[in-house]
Amino acid sequence: MSLEVHIEKTLGNFTLKTDFTTDGDPTALLGASGCGKSMTLRCIAGIIRPDKGRIVLNGRVLFDSEAKIDLPPQKRKVGYLFQNYALFDNMTVEQNIACGISLEKNRAERKKKVAAMIERMQLTGLEKNKPHQLSGGQQQRVALARILIGKPEIVLLDEPFSALDSYLRDRLLTEVKDLLGGLNQEMMLVTHSRDEAYTMCGKLLVMDHGKICDQGNTKEVFADPHSIPAAVLTGCKNIYAARAAGETAVEITDLGVTMETGRPVRPELCAVGIRAHYFNPKAKTNLFPVMLTEEVESPFEWTLKFRYLEQKEGTPDVWWRVTKDKKLQTFPQALGIAPANLLLLYPYE
Repeated sequence: MSLEVHIEKTLGNFTLKTDFTTDGDPTALLGASGCGKSMTLRCIAGIIRPDKGRIVLNGRVLFDSEAKIDLPPQKRKVGYLFQNYALFDNMTVEQNIACGISLEKNRAERKKKVAAMIERMQLTGLEKNKPHQLSGGQQQRVALARILIGKPEIVLLDEPFSALDSYLRDRLLTEVKDLLGGLNQEMMLVTHSRDEAYTMCGKLLVMDHGKICDQGNTKEVFADPHSIPAAVLTGCKNIYAARAAGETAVEITDLGVTMETGRPVRPELCAVGIRAHYFNPKAKTNLFPVMLTEEVESPFEWTLKFRYLEQKEGTPDVWWRVTKDKKLQTFPQALGIAPANLLLLYPYE
């Protein structure tokens, strides 16, 4: 399975200009609110028409501005799960699901398919219930059932967990992943949650201001993001302006230090990132004097904020996070960072 998206769309002062392909792996589109994630899904589904470009699903052209092809949503074989699930309040569970196969005219066959989907989605016993009688998780499964019963070639999930409390969200993440994986169903997830992206998807696209600024294997992008937005969205707390200072060194101007990276540094380097868990008082490299400024306690760890001795005034404190069992009785006089743990961040086009 494959999806190719090469489109542009302007609405007011915002321009979406996105270019990517998927190869069957569950794919997450991660970005901040307003960056164009949902607009991208709606263009794929046929809800919004791009100004120009091309969208191809499994070799079928869904949209091509030059060839004047623009398939209507019902012919695209794309399942779209809205953020609020968009269930019909006046319909029962089985009636909502049956909407997904409205073109099936054989009444007995339609009833059979709906019953099979209800069993598969573990909704047995809720057939006559209406949406307001269901839990958030049950509503989500009904919405998914309505999509899947039509046998789409790809399922688009638009922030499907954002309205759920954290406990239910964590449980449903695994359930939905297992369900779609068991059906061998291609899926694209839009989210602003790095946890959802990491848990659900093997491929990651990071979006910023209407453009893809980083992409690749999800674990690899989290381990080594290449742009400032990707570093921020994958949870990096320490990002500072920097410039190349030799083949493998960087001068972190805001911190007043020069650090060794252990790998080539391109001239266009604009910043470095250091994840808050990676500092080490016993490090043998990139070890510099520091001074503690604040301690912040959370349920399972401490955030220890500090500054380098030559750090510029007005720049934010550096964060060091340690689990409660690893917190030292006395804050160290110096902290270091392994070269491999420096994130080298570059501009993106």
